[in-house]
Amino acid sequence: MAGKLYLCATPIGNLGDITPRVVETLQMVDLIAAEDTRNSIKLLNHFDIHTPMTSYHEYNKIEKAIALIEQMNAGKNVALITDAGTPAISDPGEVLVRMCQEAGIVATSLPGAAACITALTLSGLSTRRFCFEGFLPADKKEKKDILEDLKKESRTIILYEAPHHLARTLEELYETLGDRKLTLCRELTKRFEEVRPTTLCEARVLLESEEPRGEYVLVVEGKSLSEFQREQEQSWQEIPIEEHMQQYEAQGIDHKDAMRRVARDRGISKREVYQYLLELEK
Repeated sequence: MAGKLYLCATPIGNLGDITPRVVETLQMVDLIAAEDTRNSIKLLNHFDIHTPMTSYHEYNKIEKAIALIEQMNAGKNVALITDAGTPAISDPGEVLVRMCQEAGIVATSLPGAAACITALTLSGLSTRRFCFEGFLPADKKEKKDILEDLKKESRTIILYEAPHHLARTLEELYETLGDRKLTLCRELTKRFEEVRPTTLCEARVLLESEEPRGEYVLVVEGKSLSEFQREQEQSWQEIPIEEHMQQYEAQGIDHKDAMRRVARDRGISKREVYQYLLELEK
């Protein structure tokens, strides 16, 4: 019988946040695959866990995944842990999970701490709809494309950033998104936890006098509905009303409904659309 993969969430700072189920599983499995064995050994020692470890990280994720799957096919149970938080969130665990699925090996997740959710709940920004972007890519073109997508994003945006890249990222966010509400979170669940509601503009100024320290989670306000509607209305103003009407009627929408939609898009009354079209016919 094949073994199983256990995704085990580890604390993001406070060791008390590990669950009893994760501790029991790490003691029970045959092997622990860890992002950094030197870092994870401290966690295992603290909870008196003596299970053998092997490294699994960004630079060996394919070949090591193949080796781990071979062991699971041989009946061994494997736990995957990251340096902090839930595996497969902004780390190569997603590759191992996908390869396990392809090999017919069962994977299960033992929930626990996640920095993105912790920061979101503390941000004071809307939690009903949000998107998680993780770390922005190093490639300049790819990063520019993602930032342009985020410019139109109406959901709350969650990003991770290292301290030495924080100033540049804030500058790029401000240049692309404009000024938005921002909550800067650092050292979450630790002794010197800091949650600072601010704006993208103010945060840039703040870093001129404060040196960033610790890993950051940035929670950014999404584009407001009113702002989105203003931009949409402005874009419709760039084409004549008759062309606007033609776009809807080409979709099979009847004349009256098309007038109603054009009026809504342009922020005017249906009567104004009717009068315009009437004058055009004359």
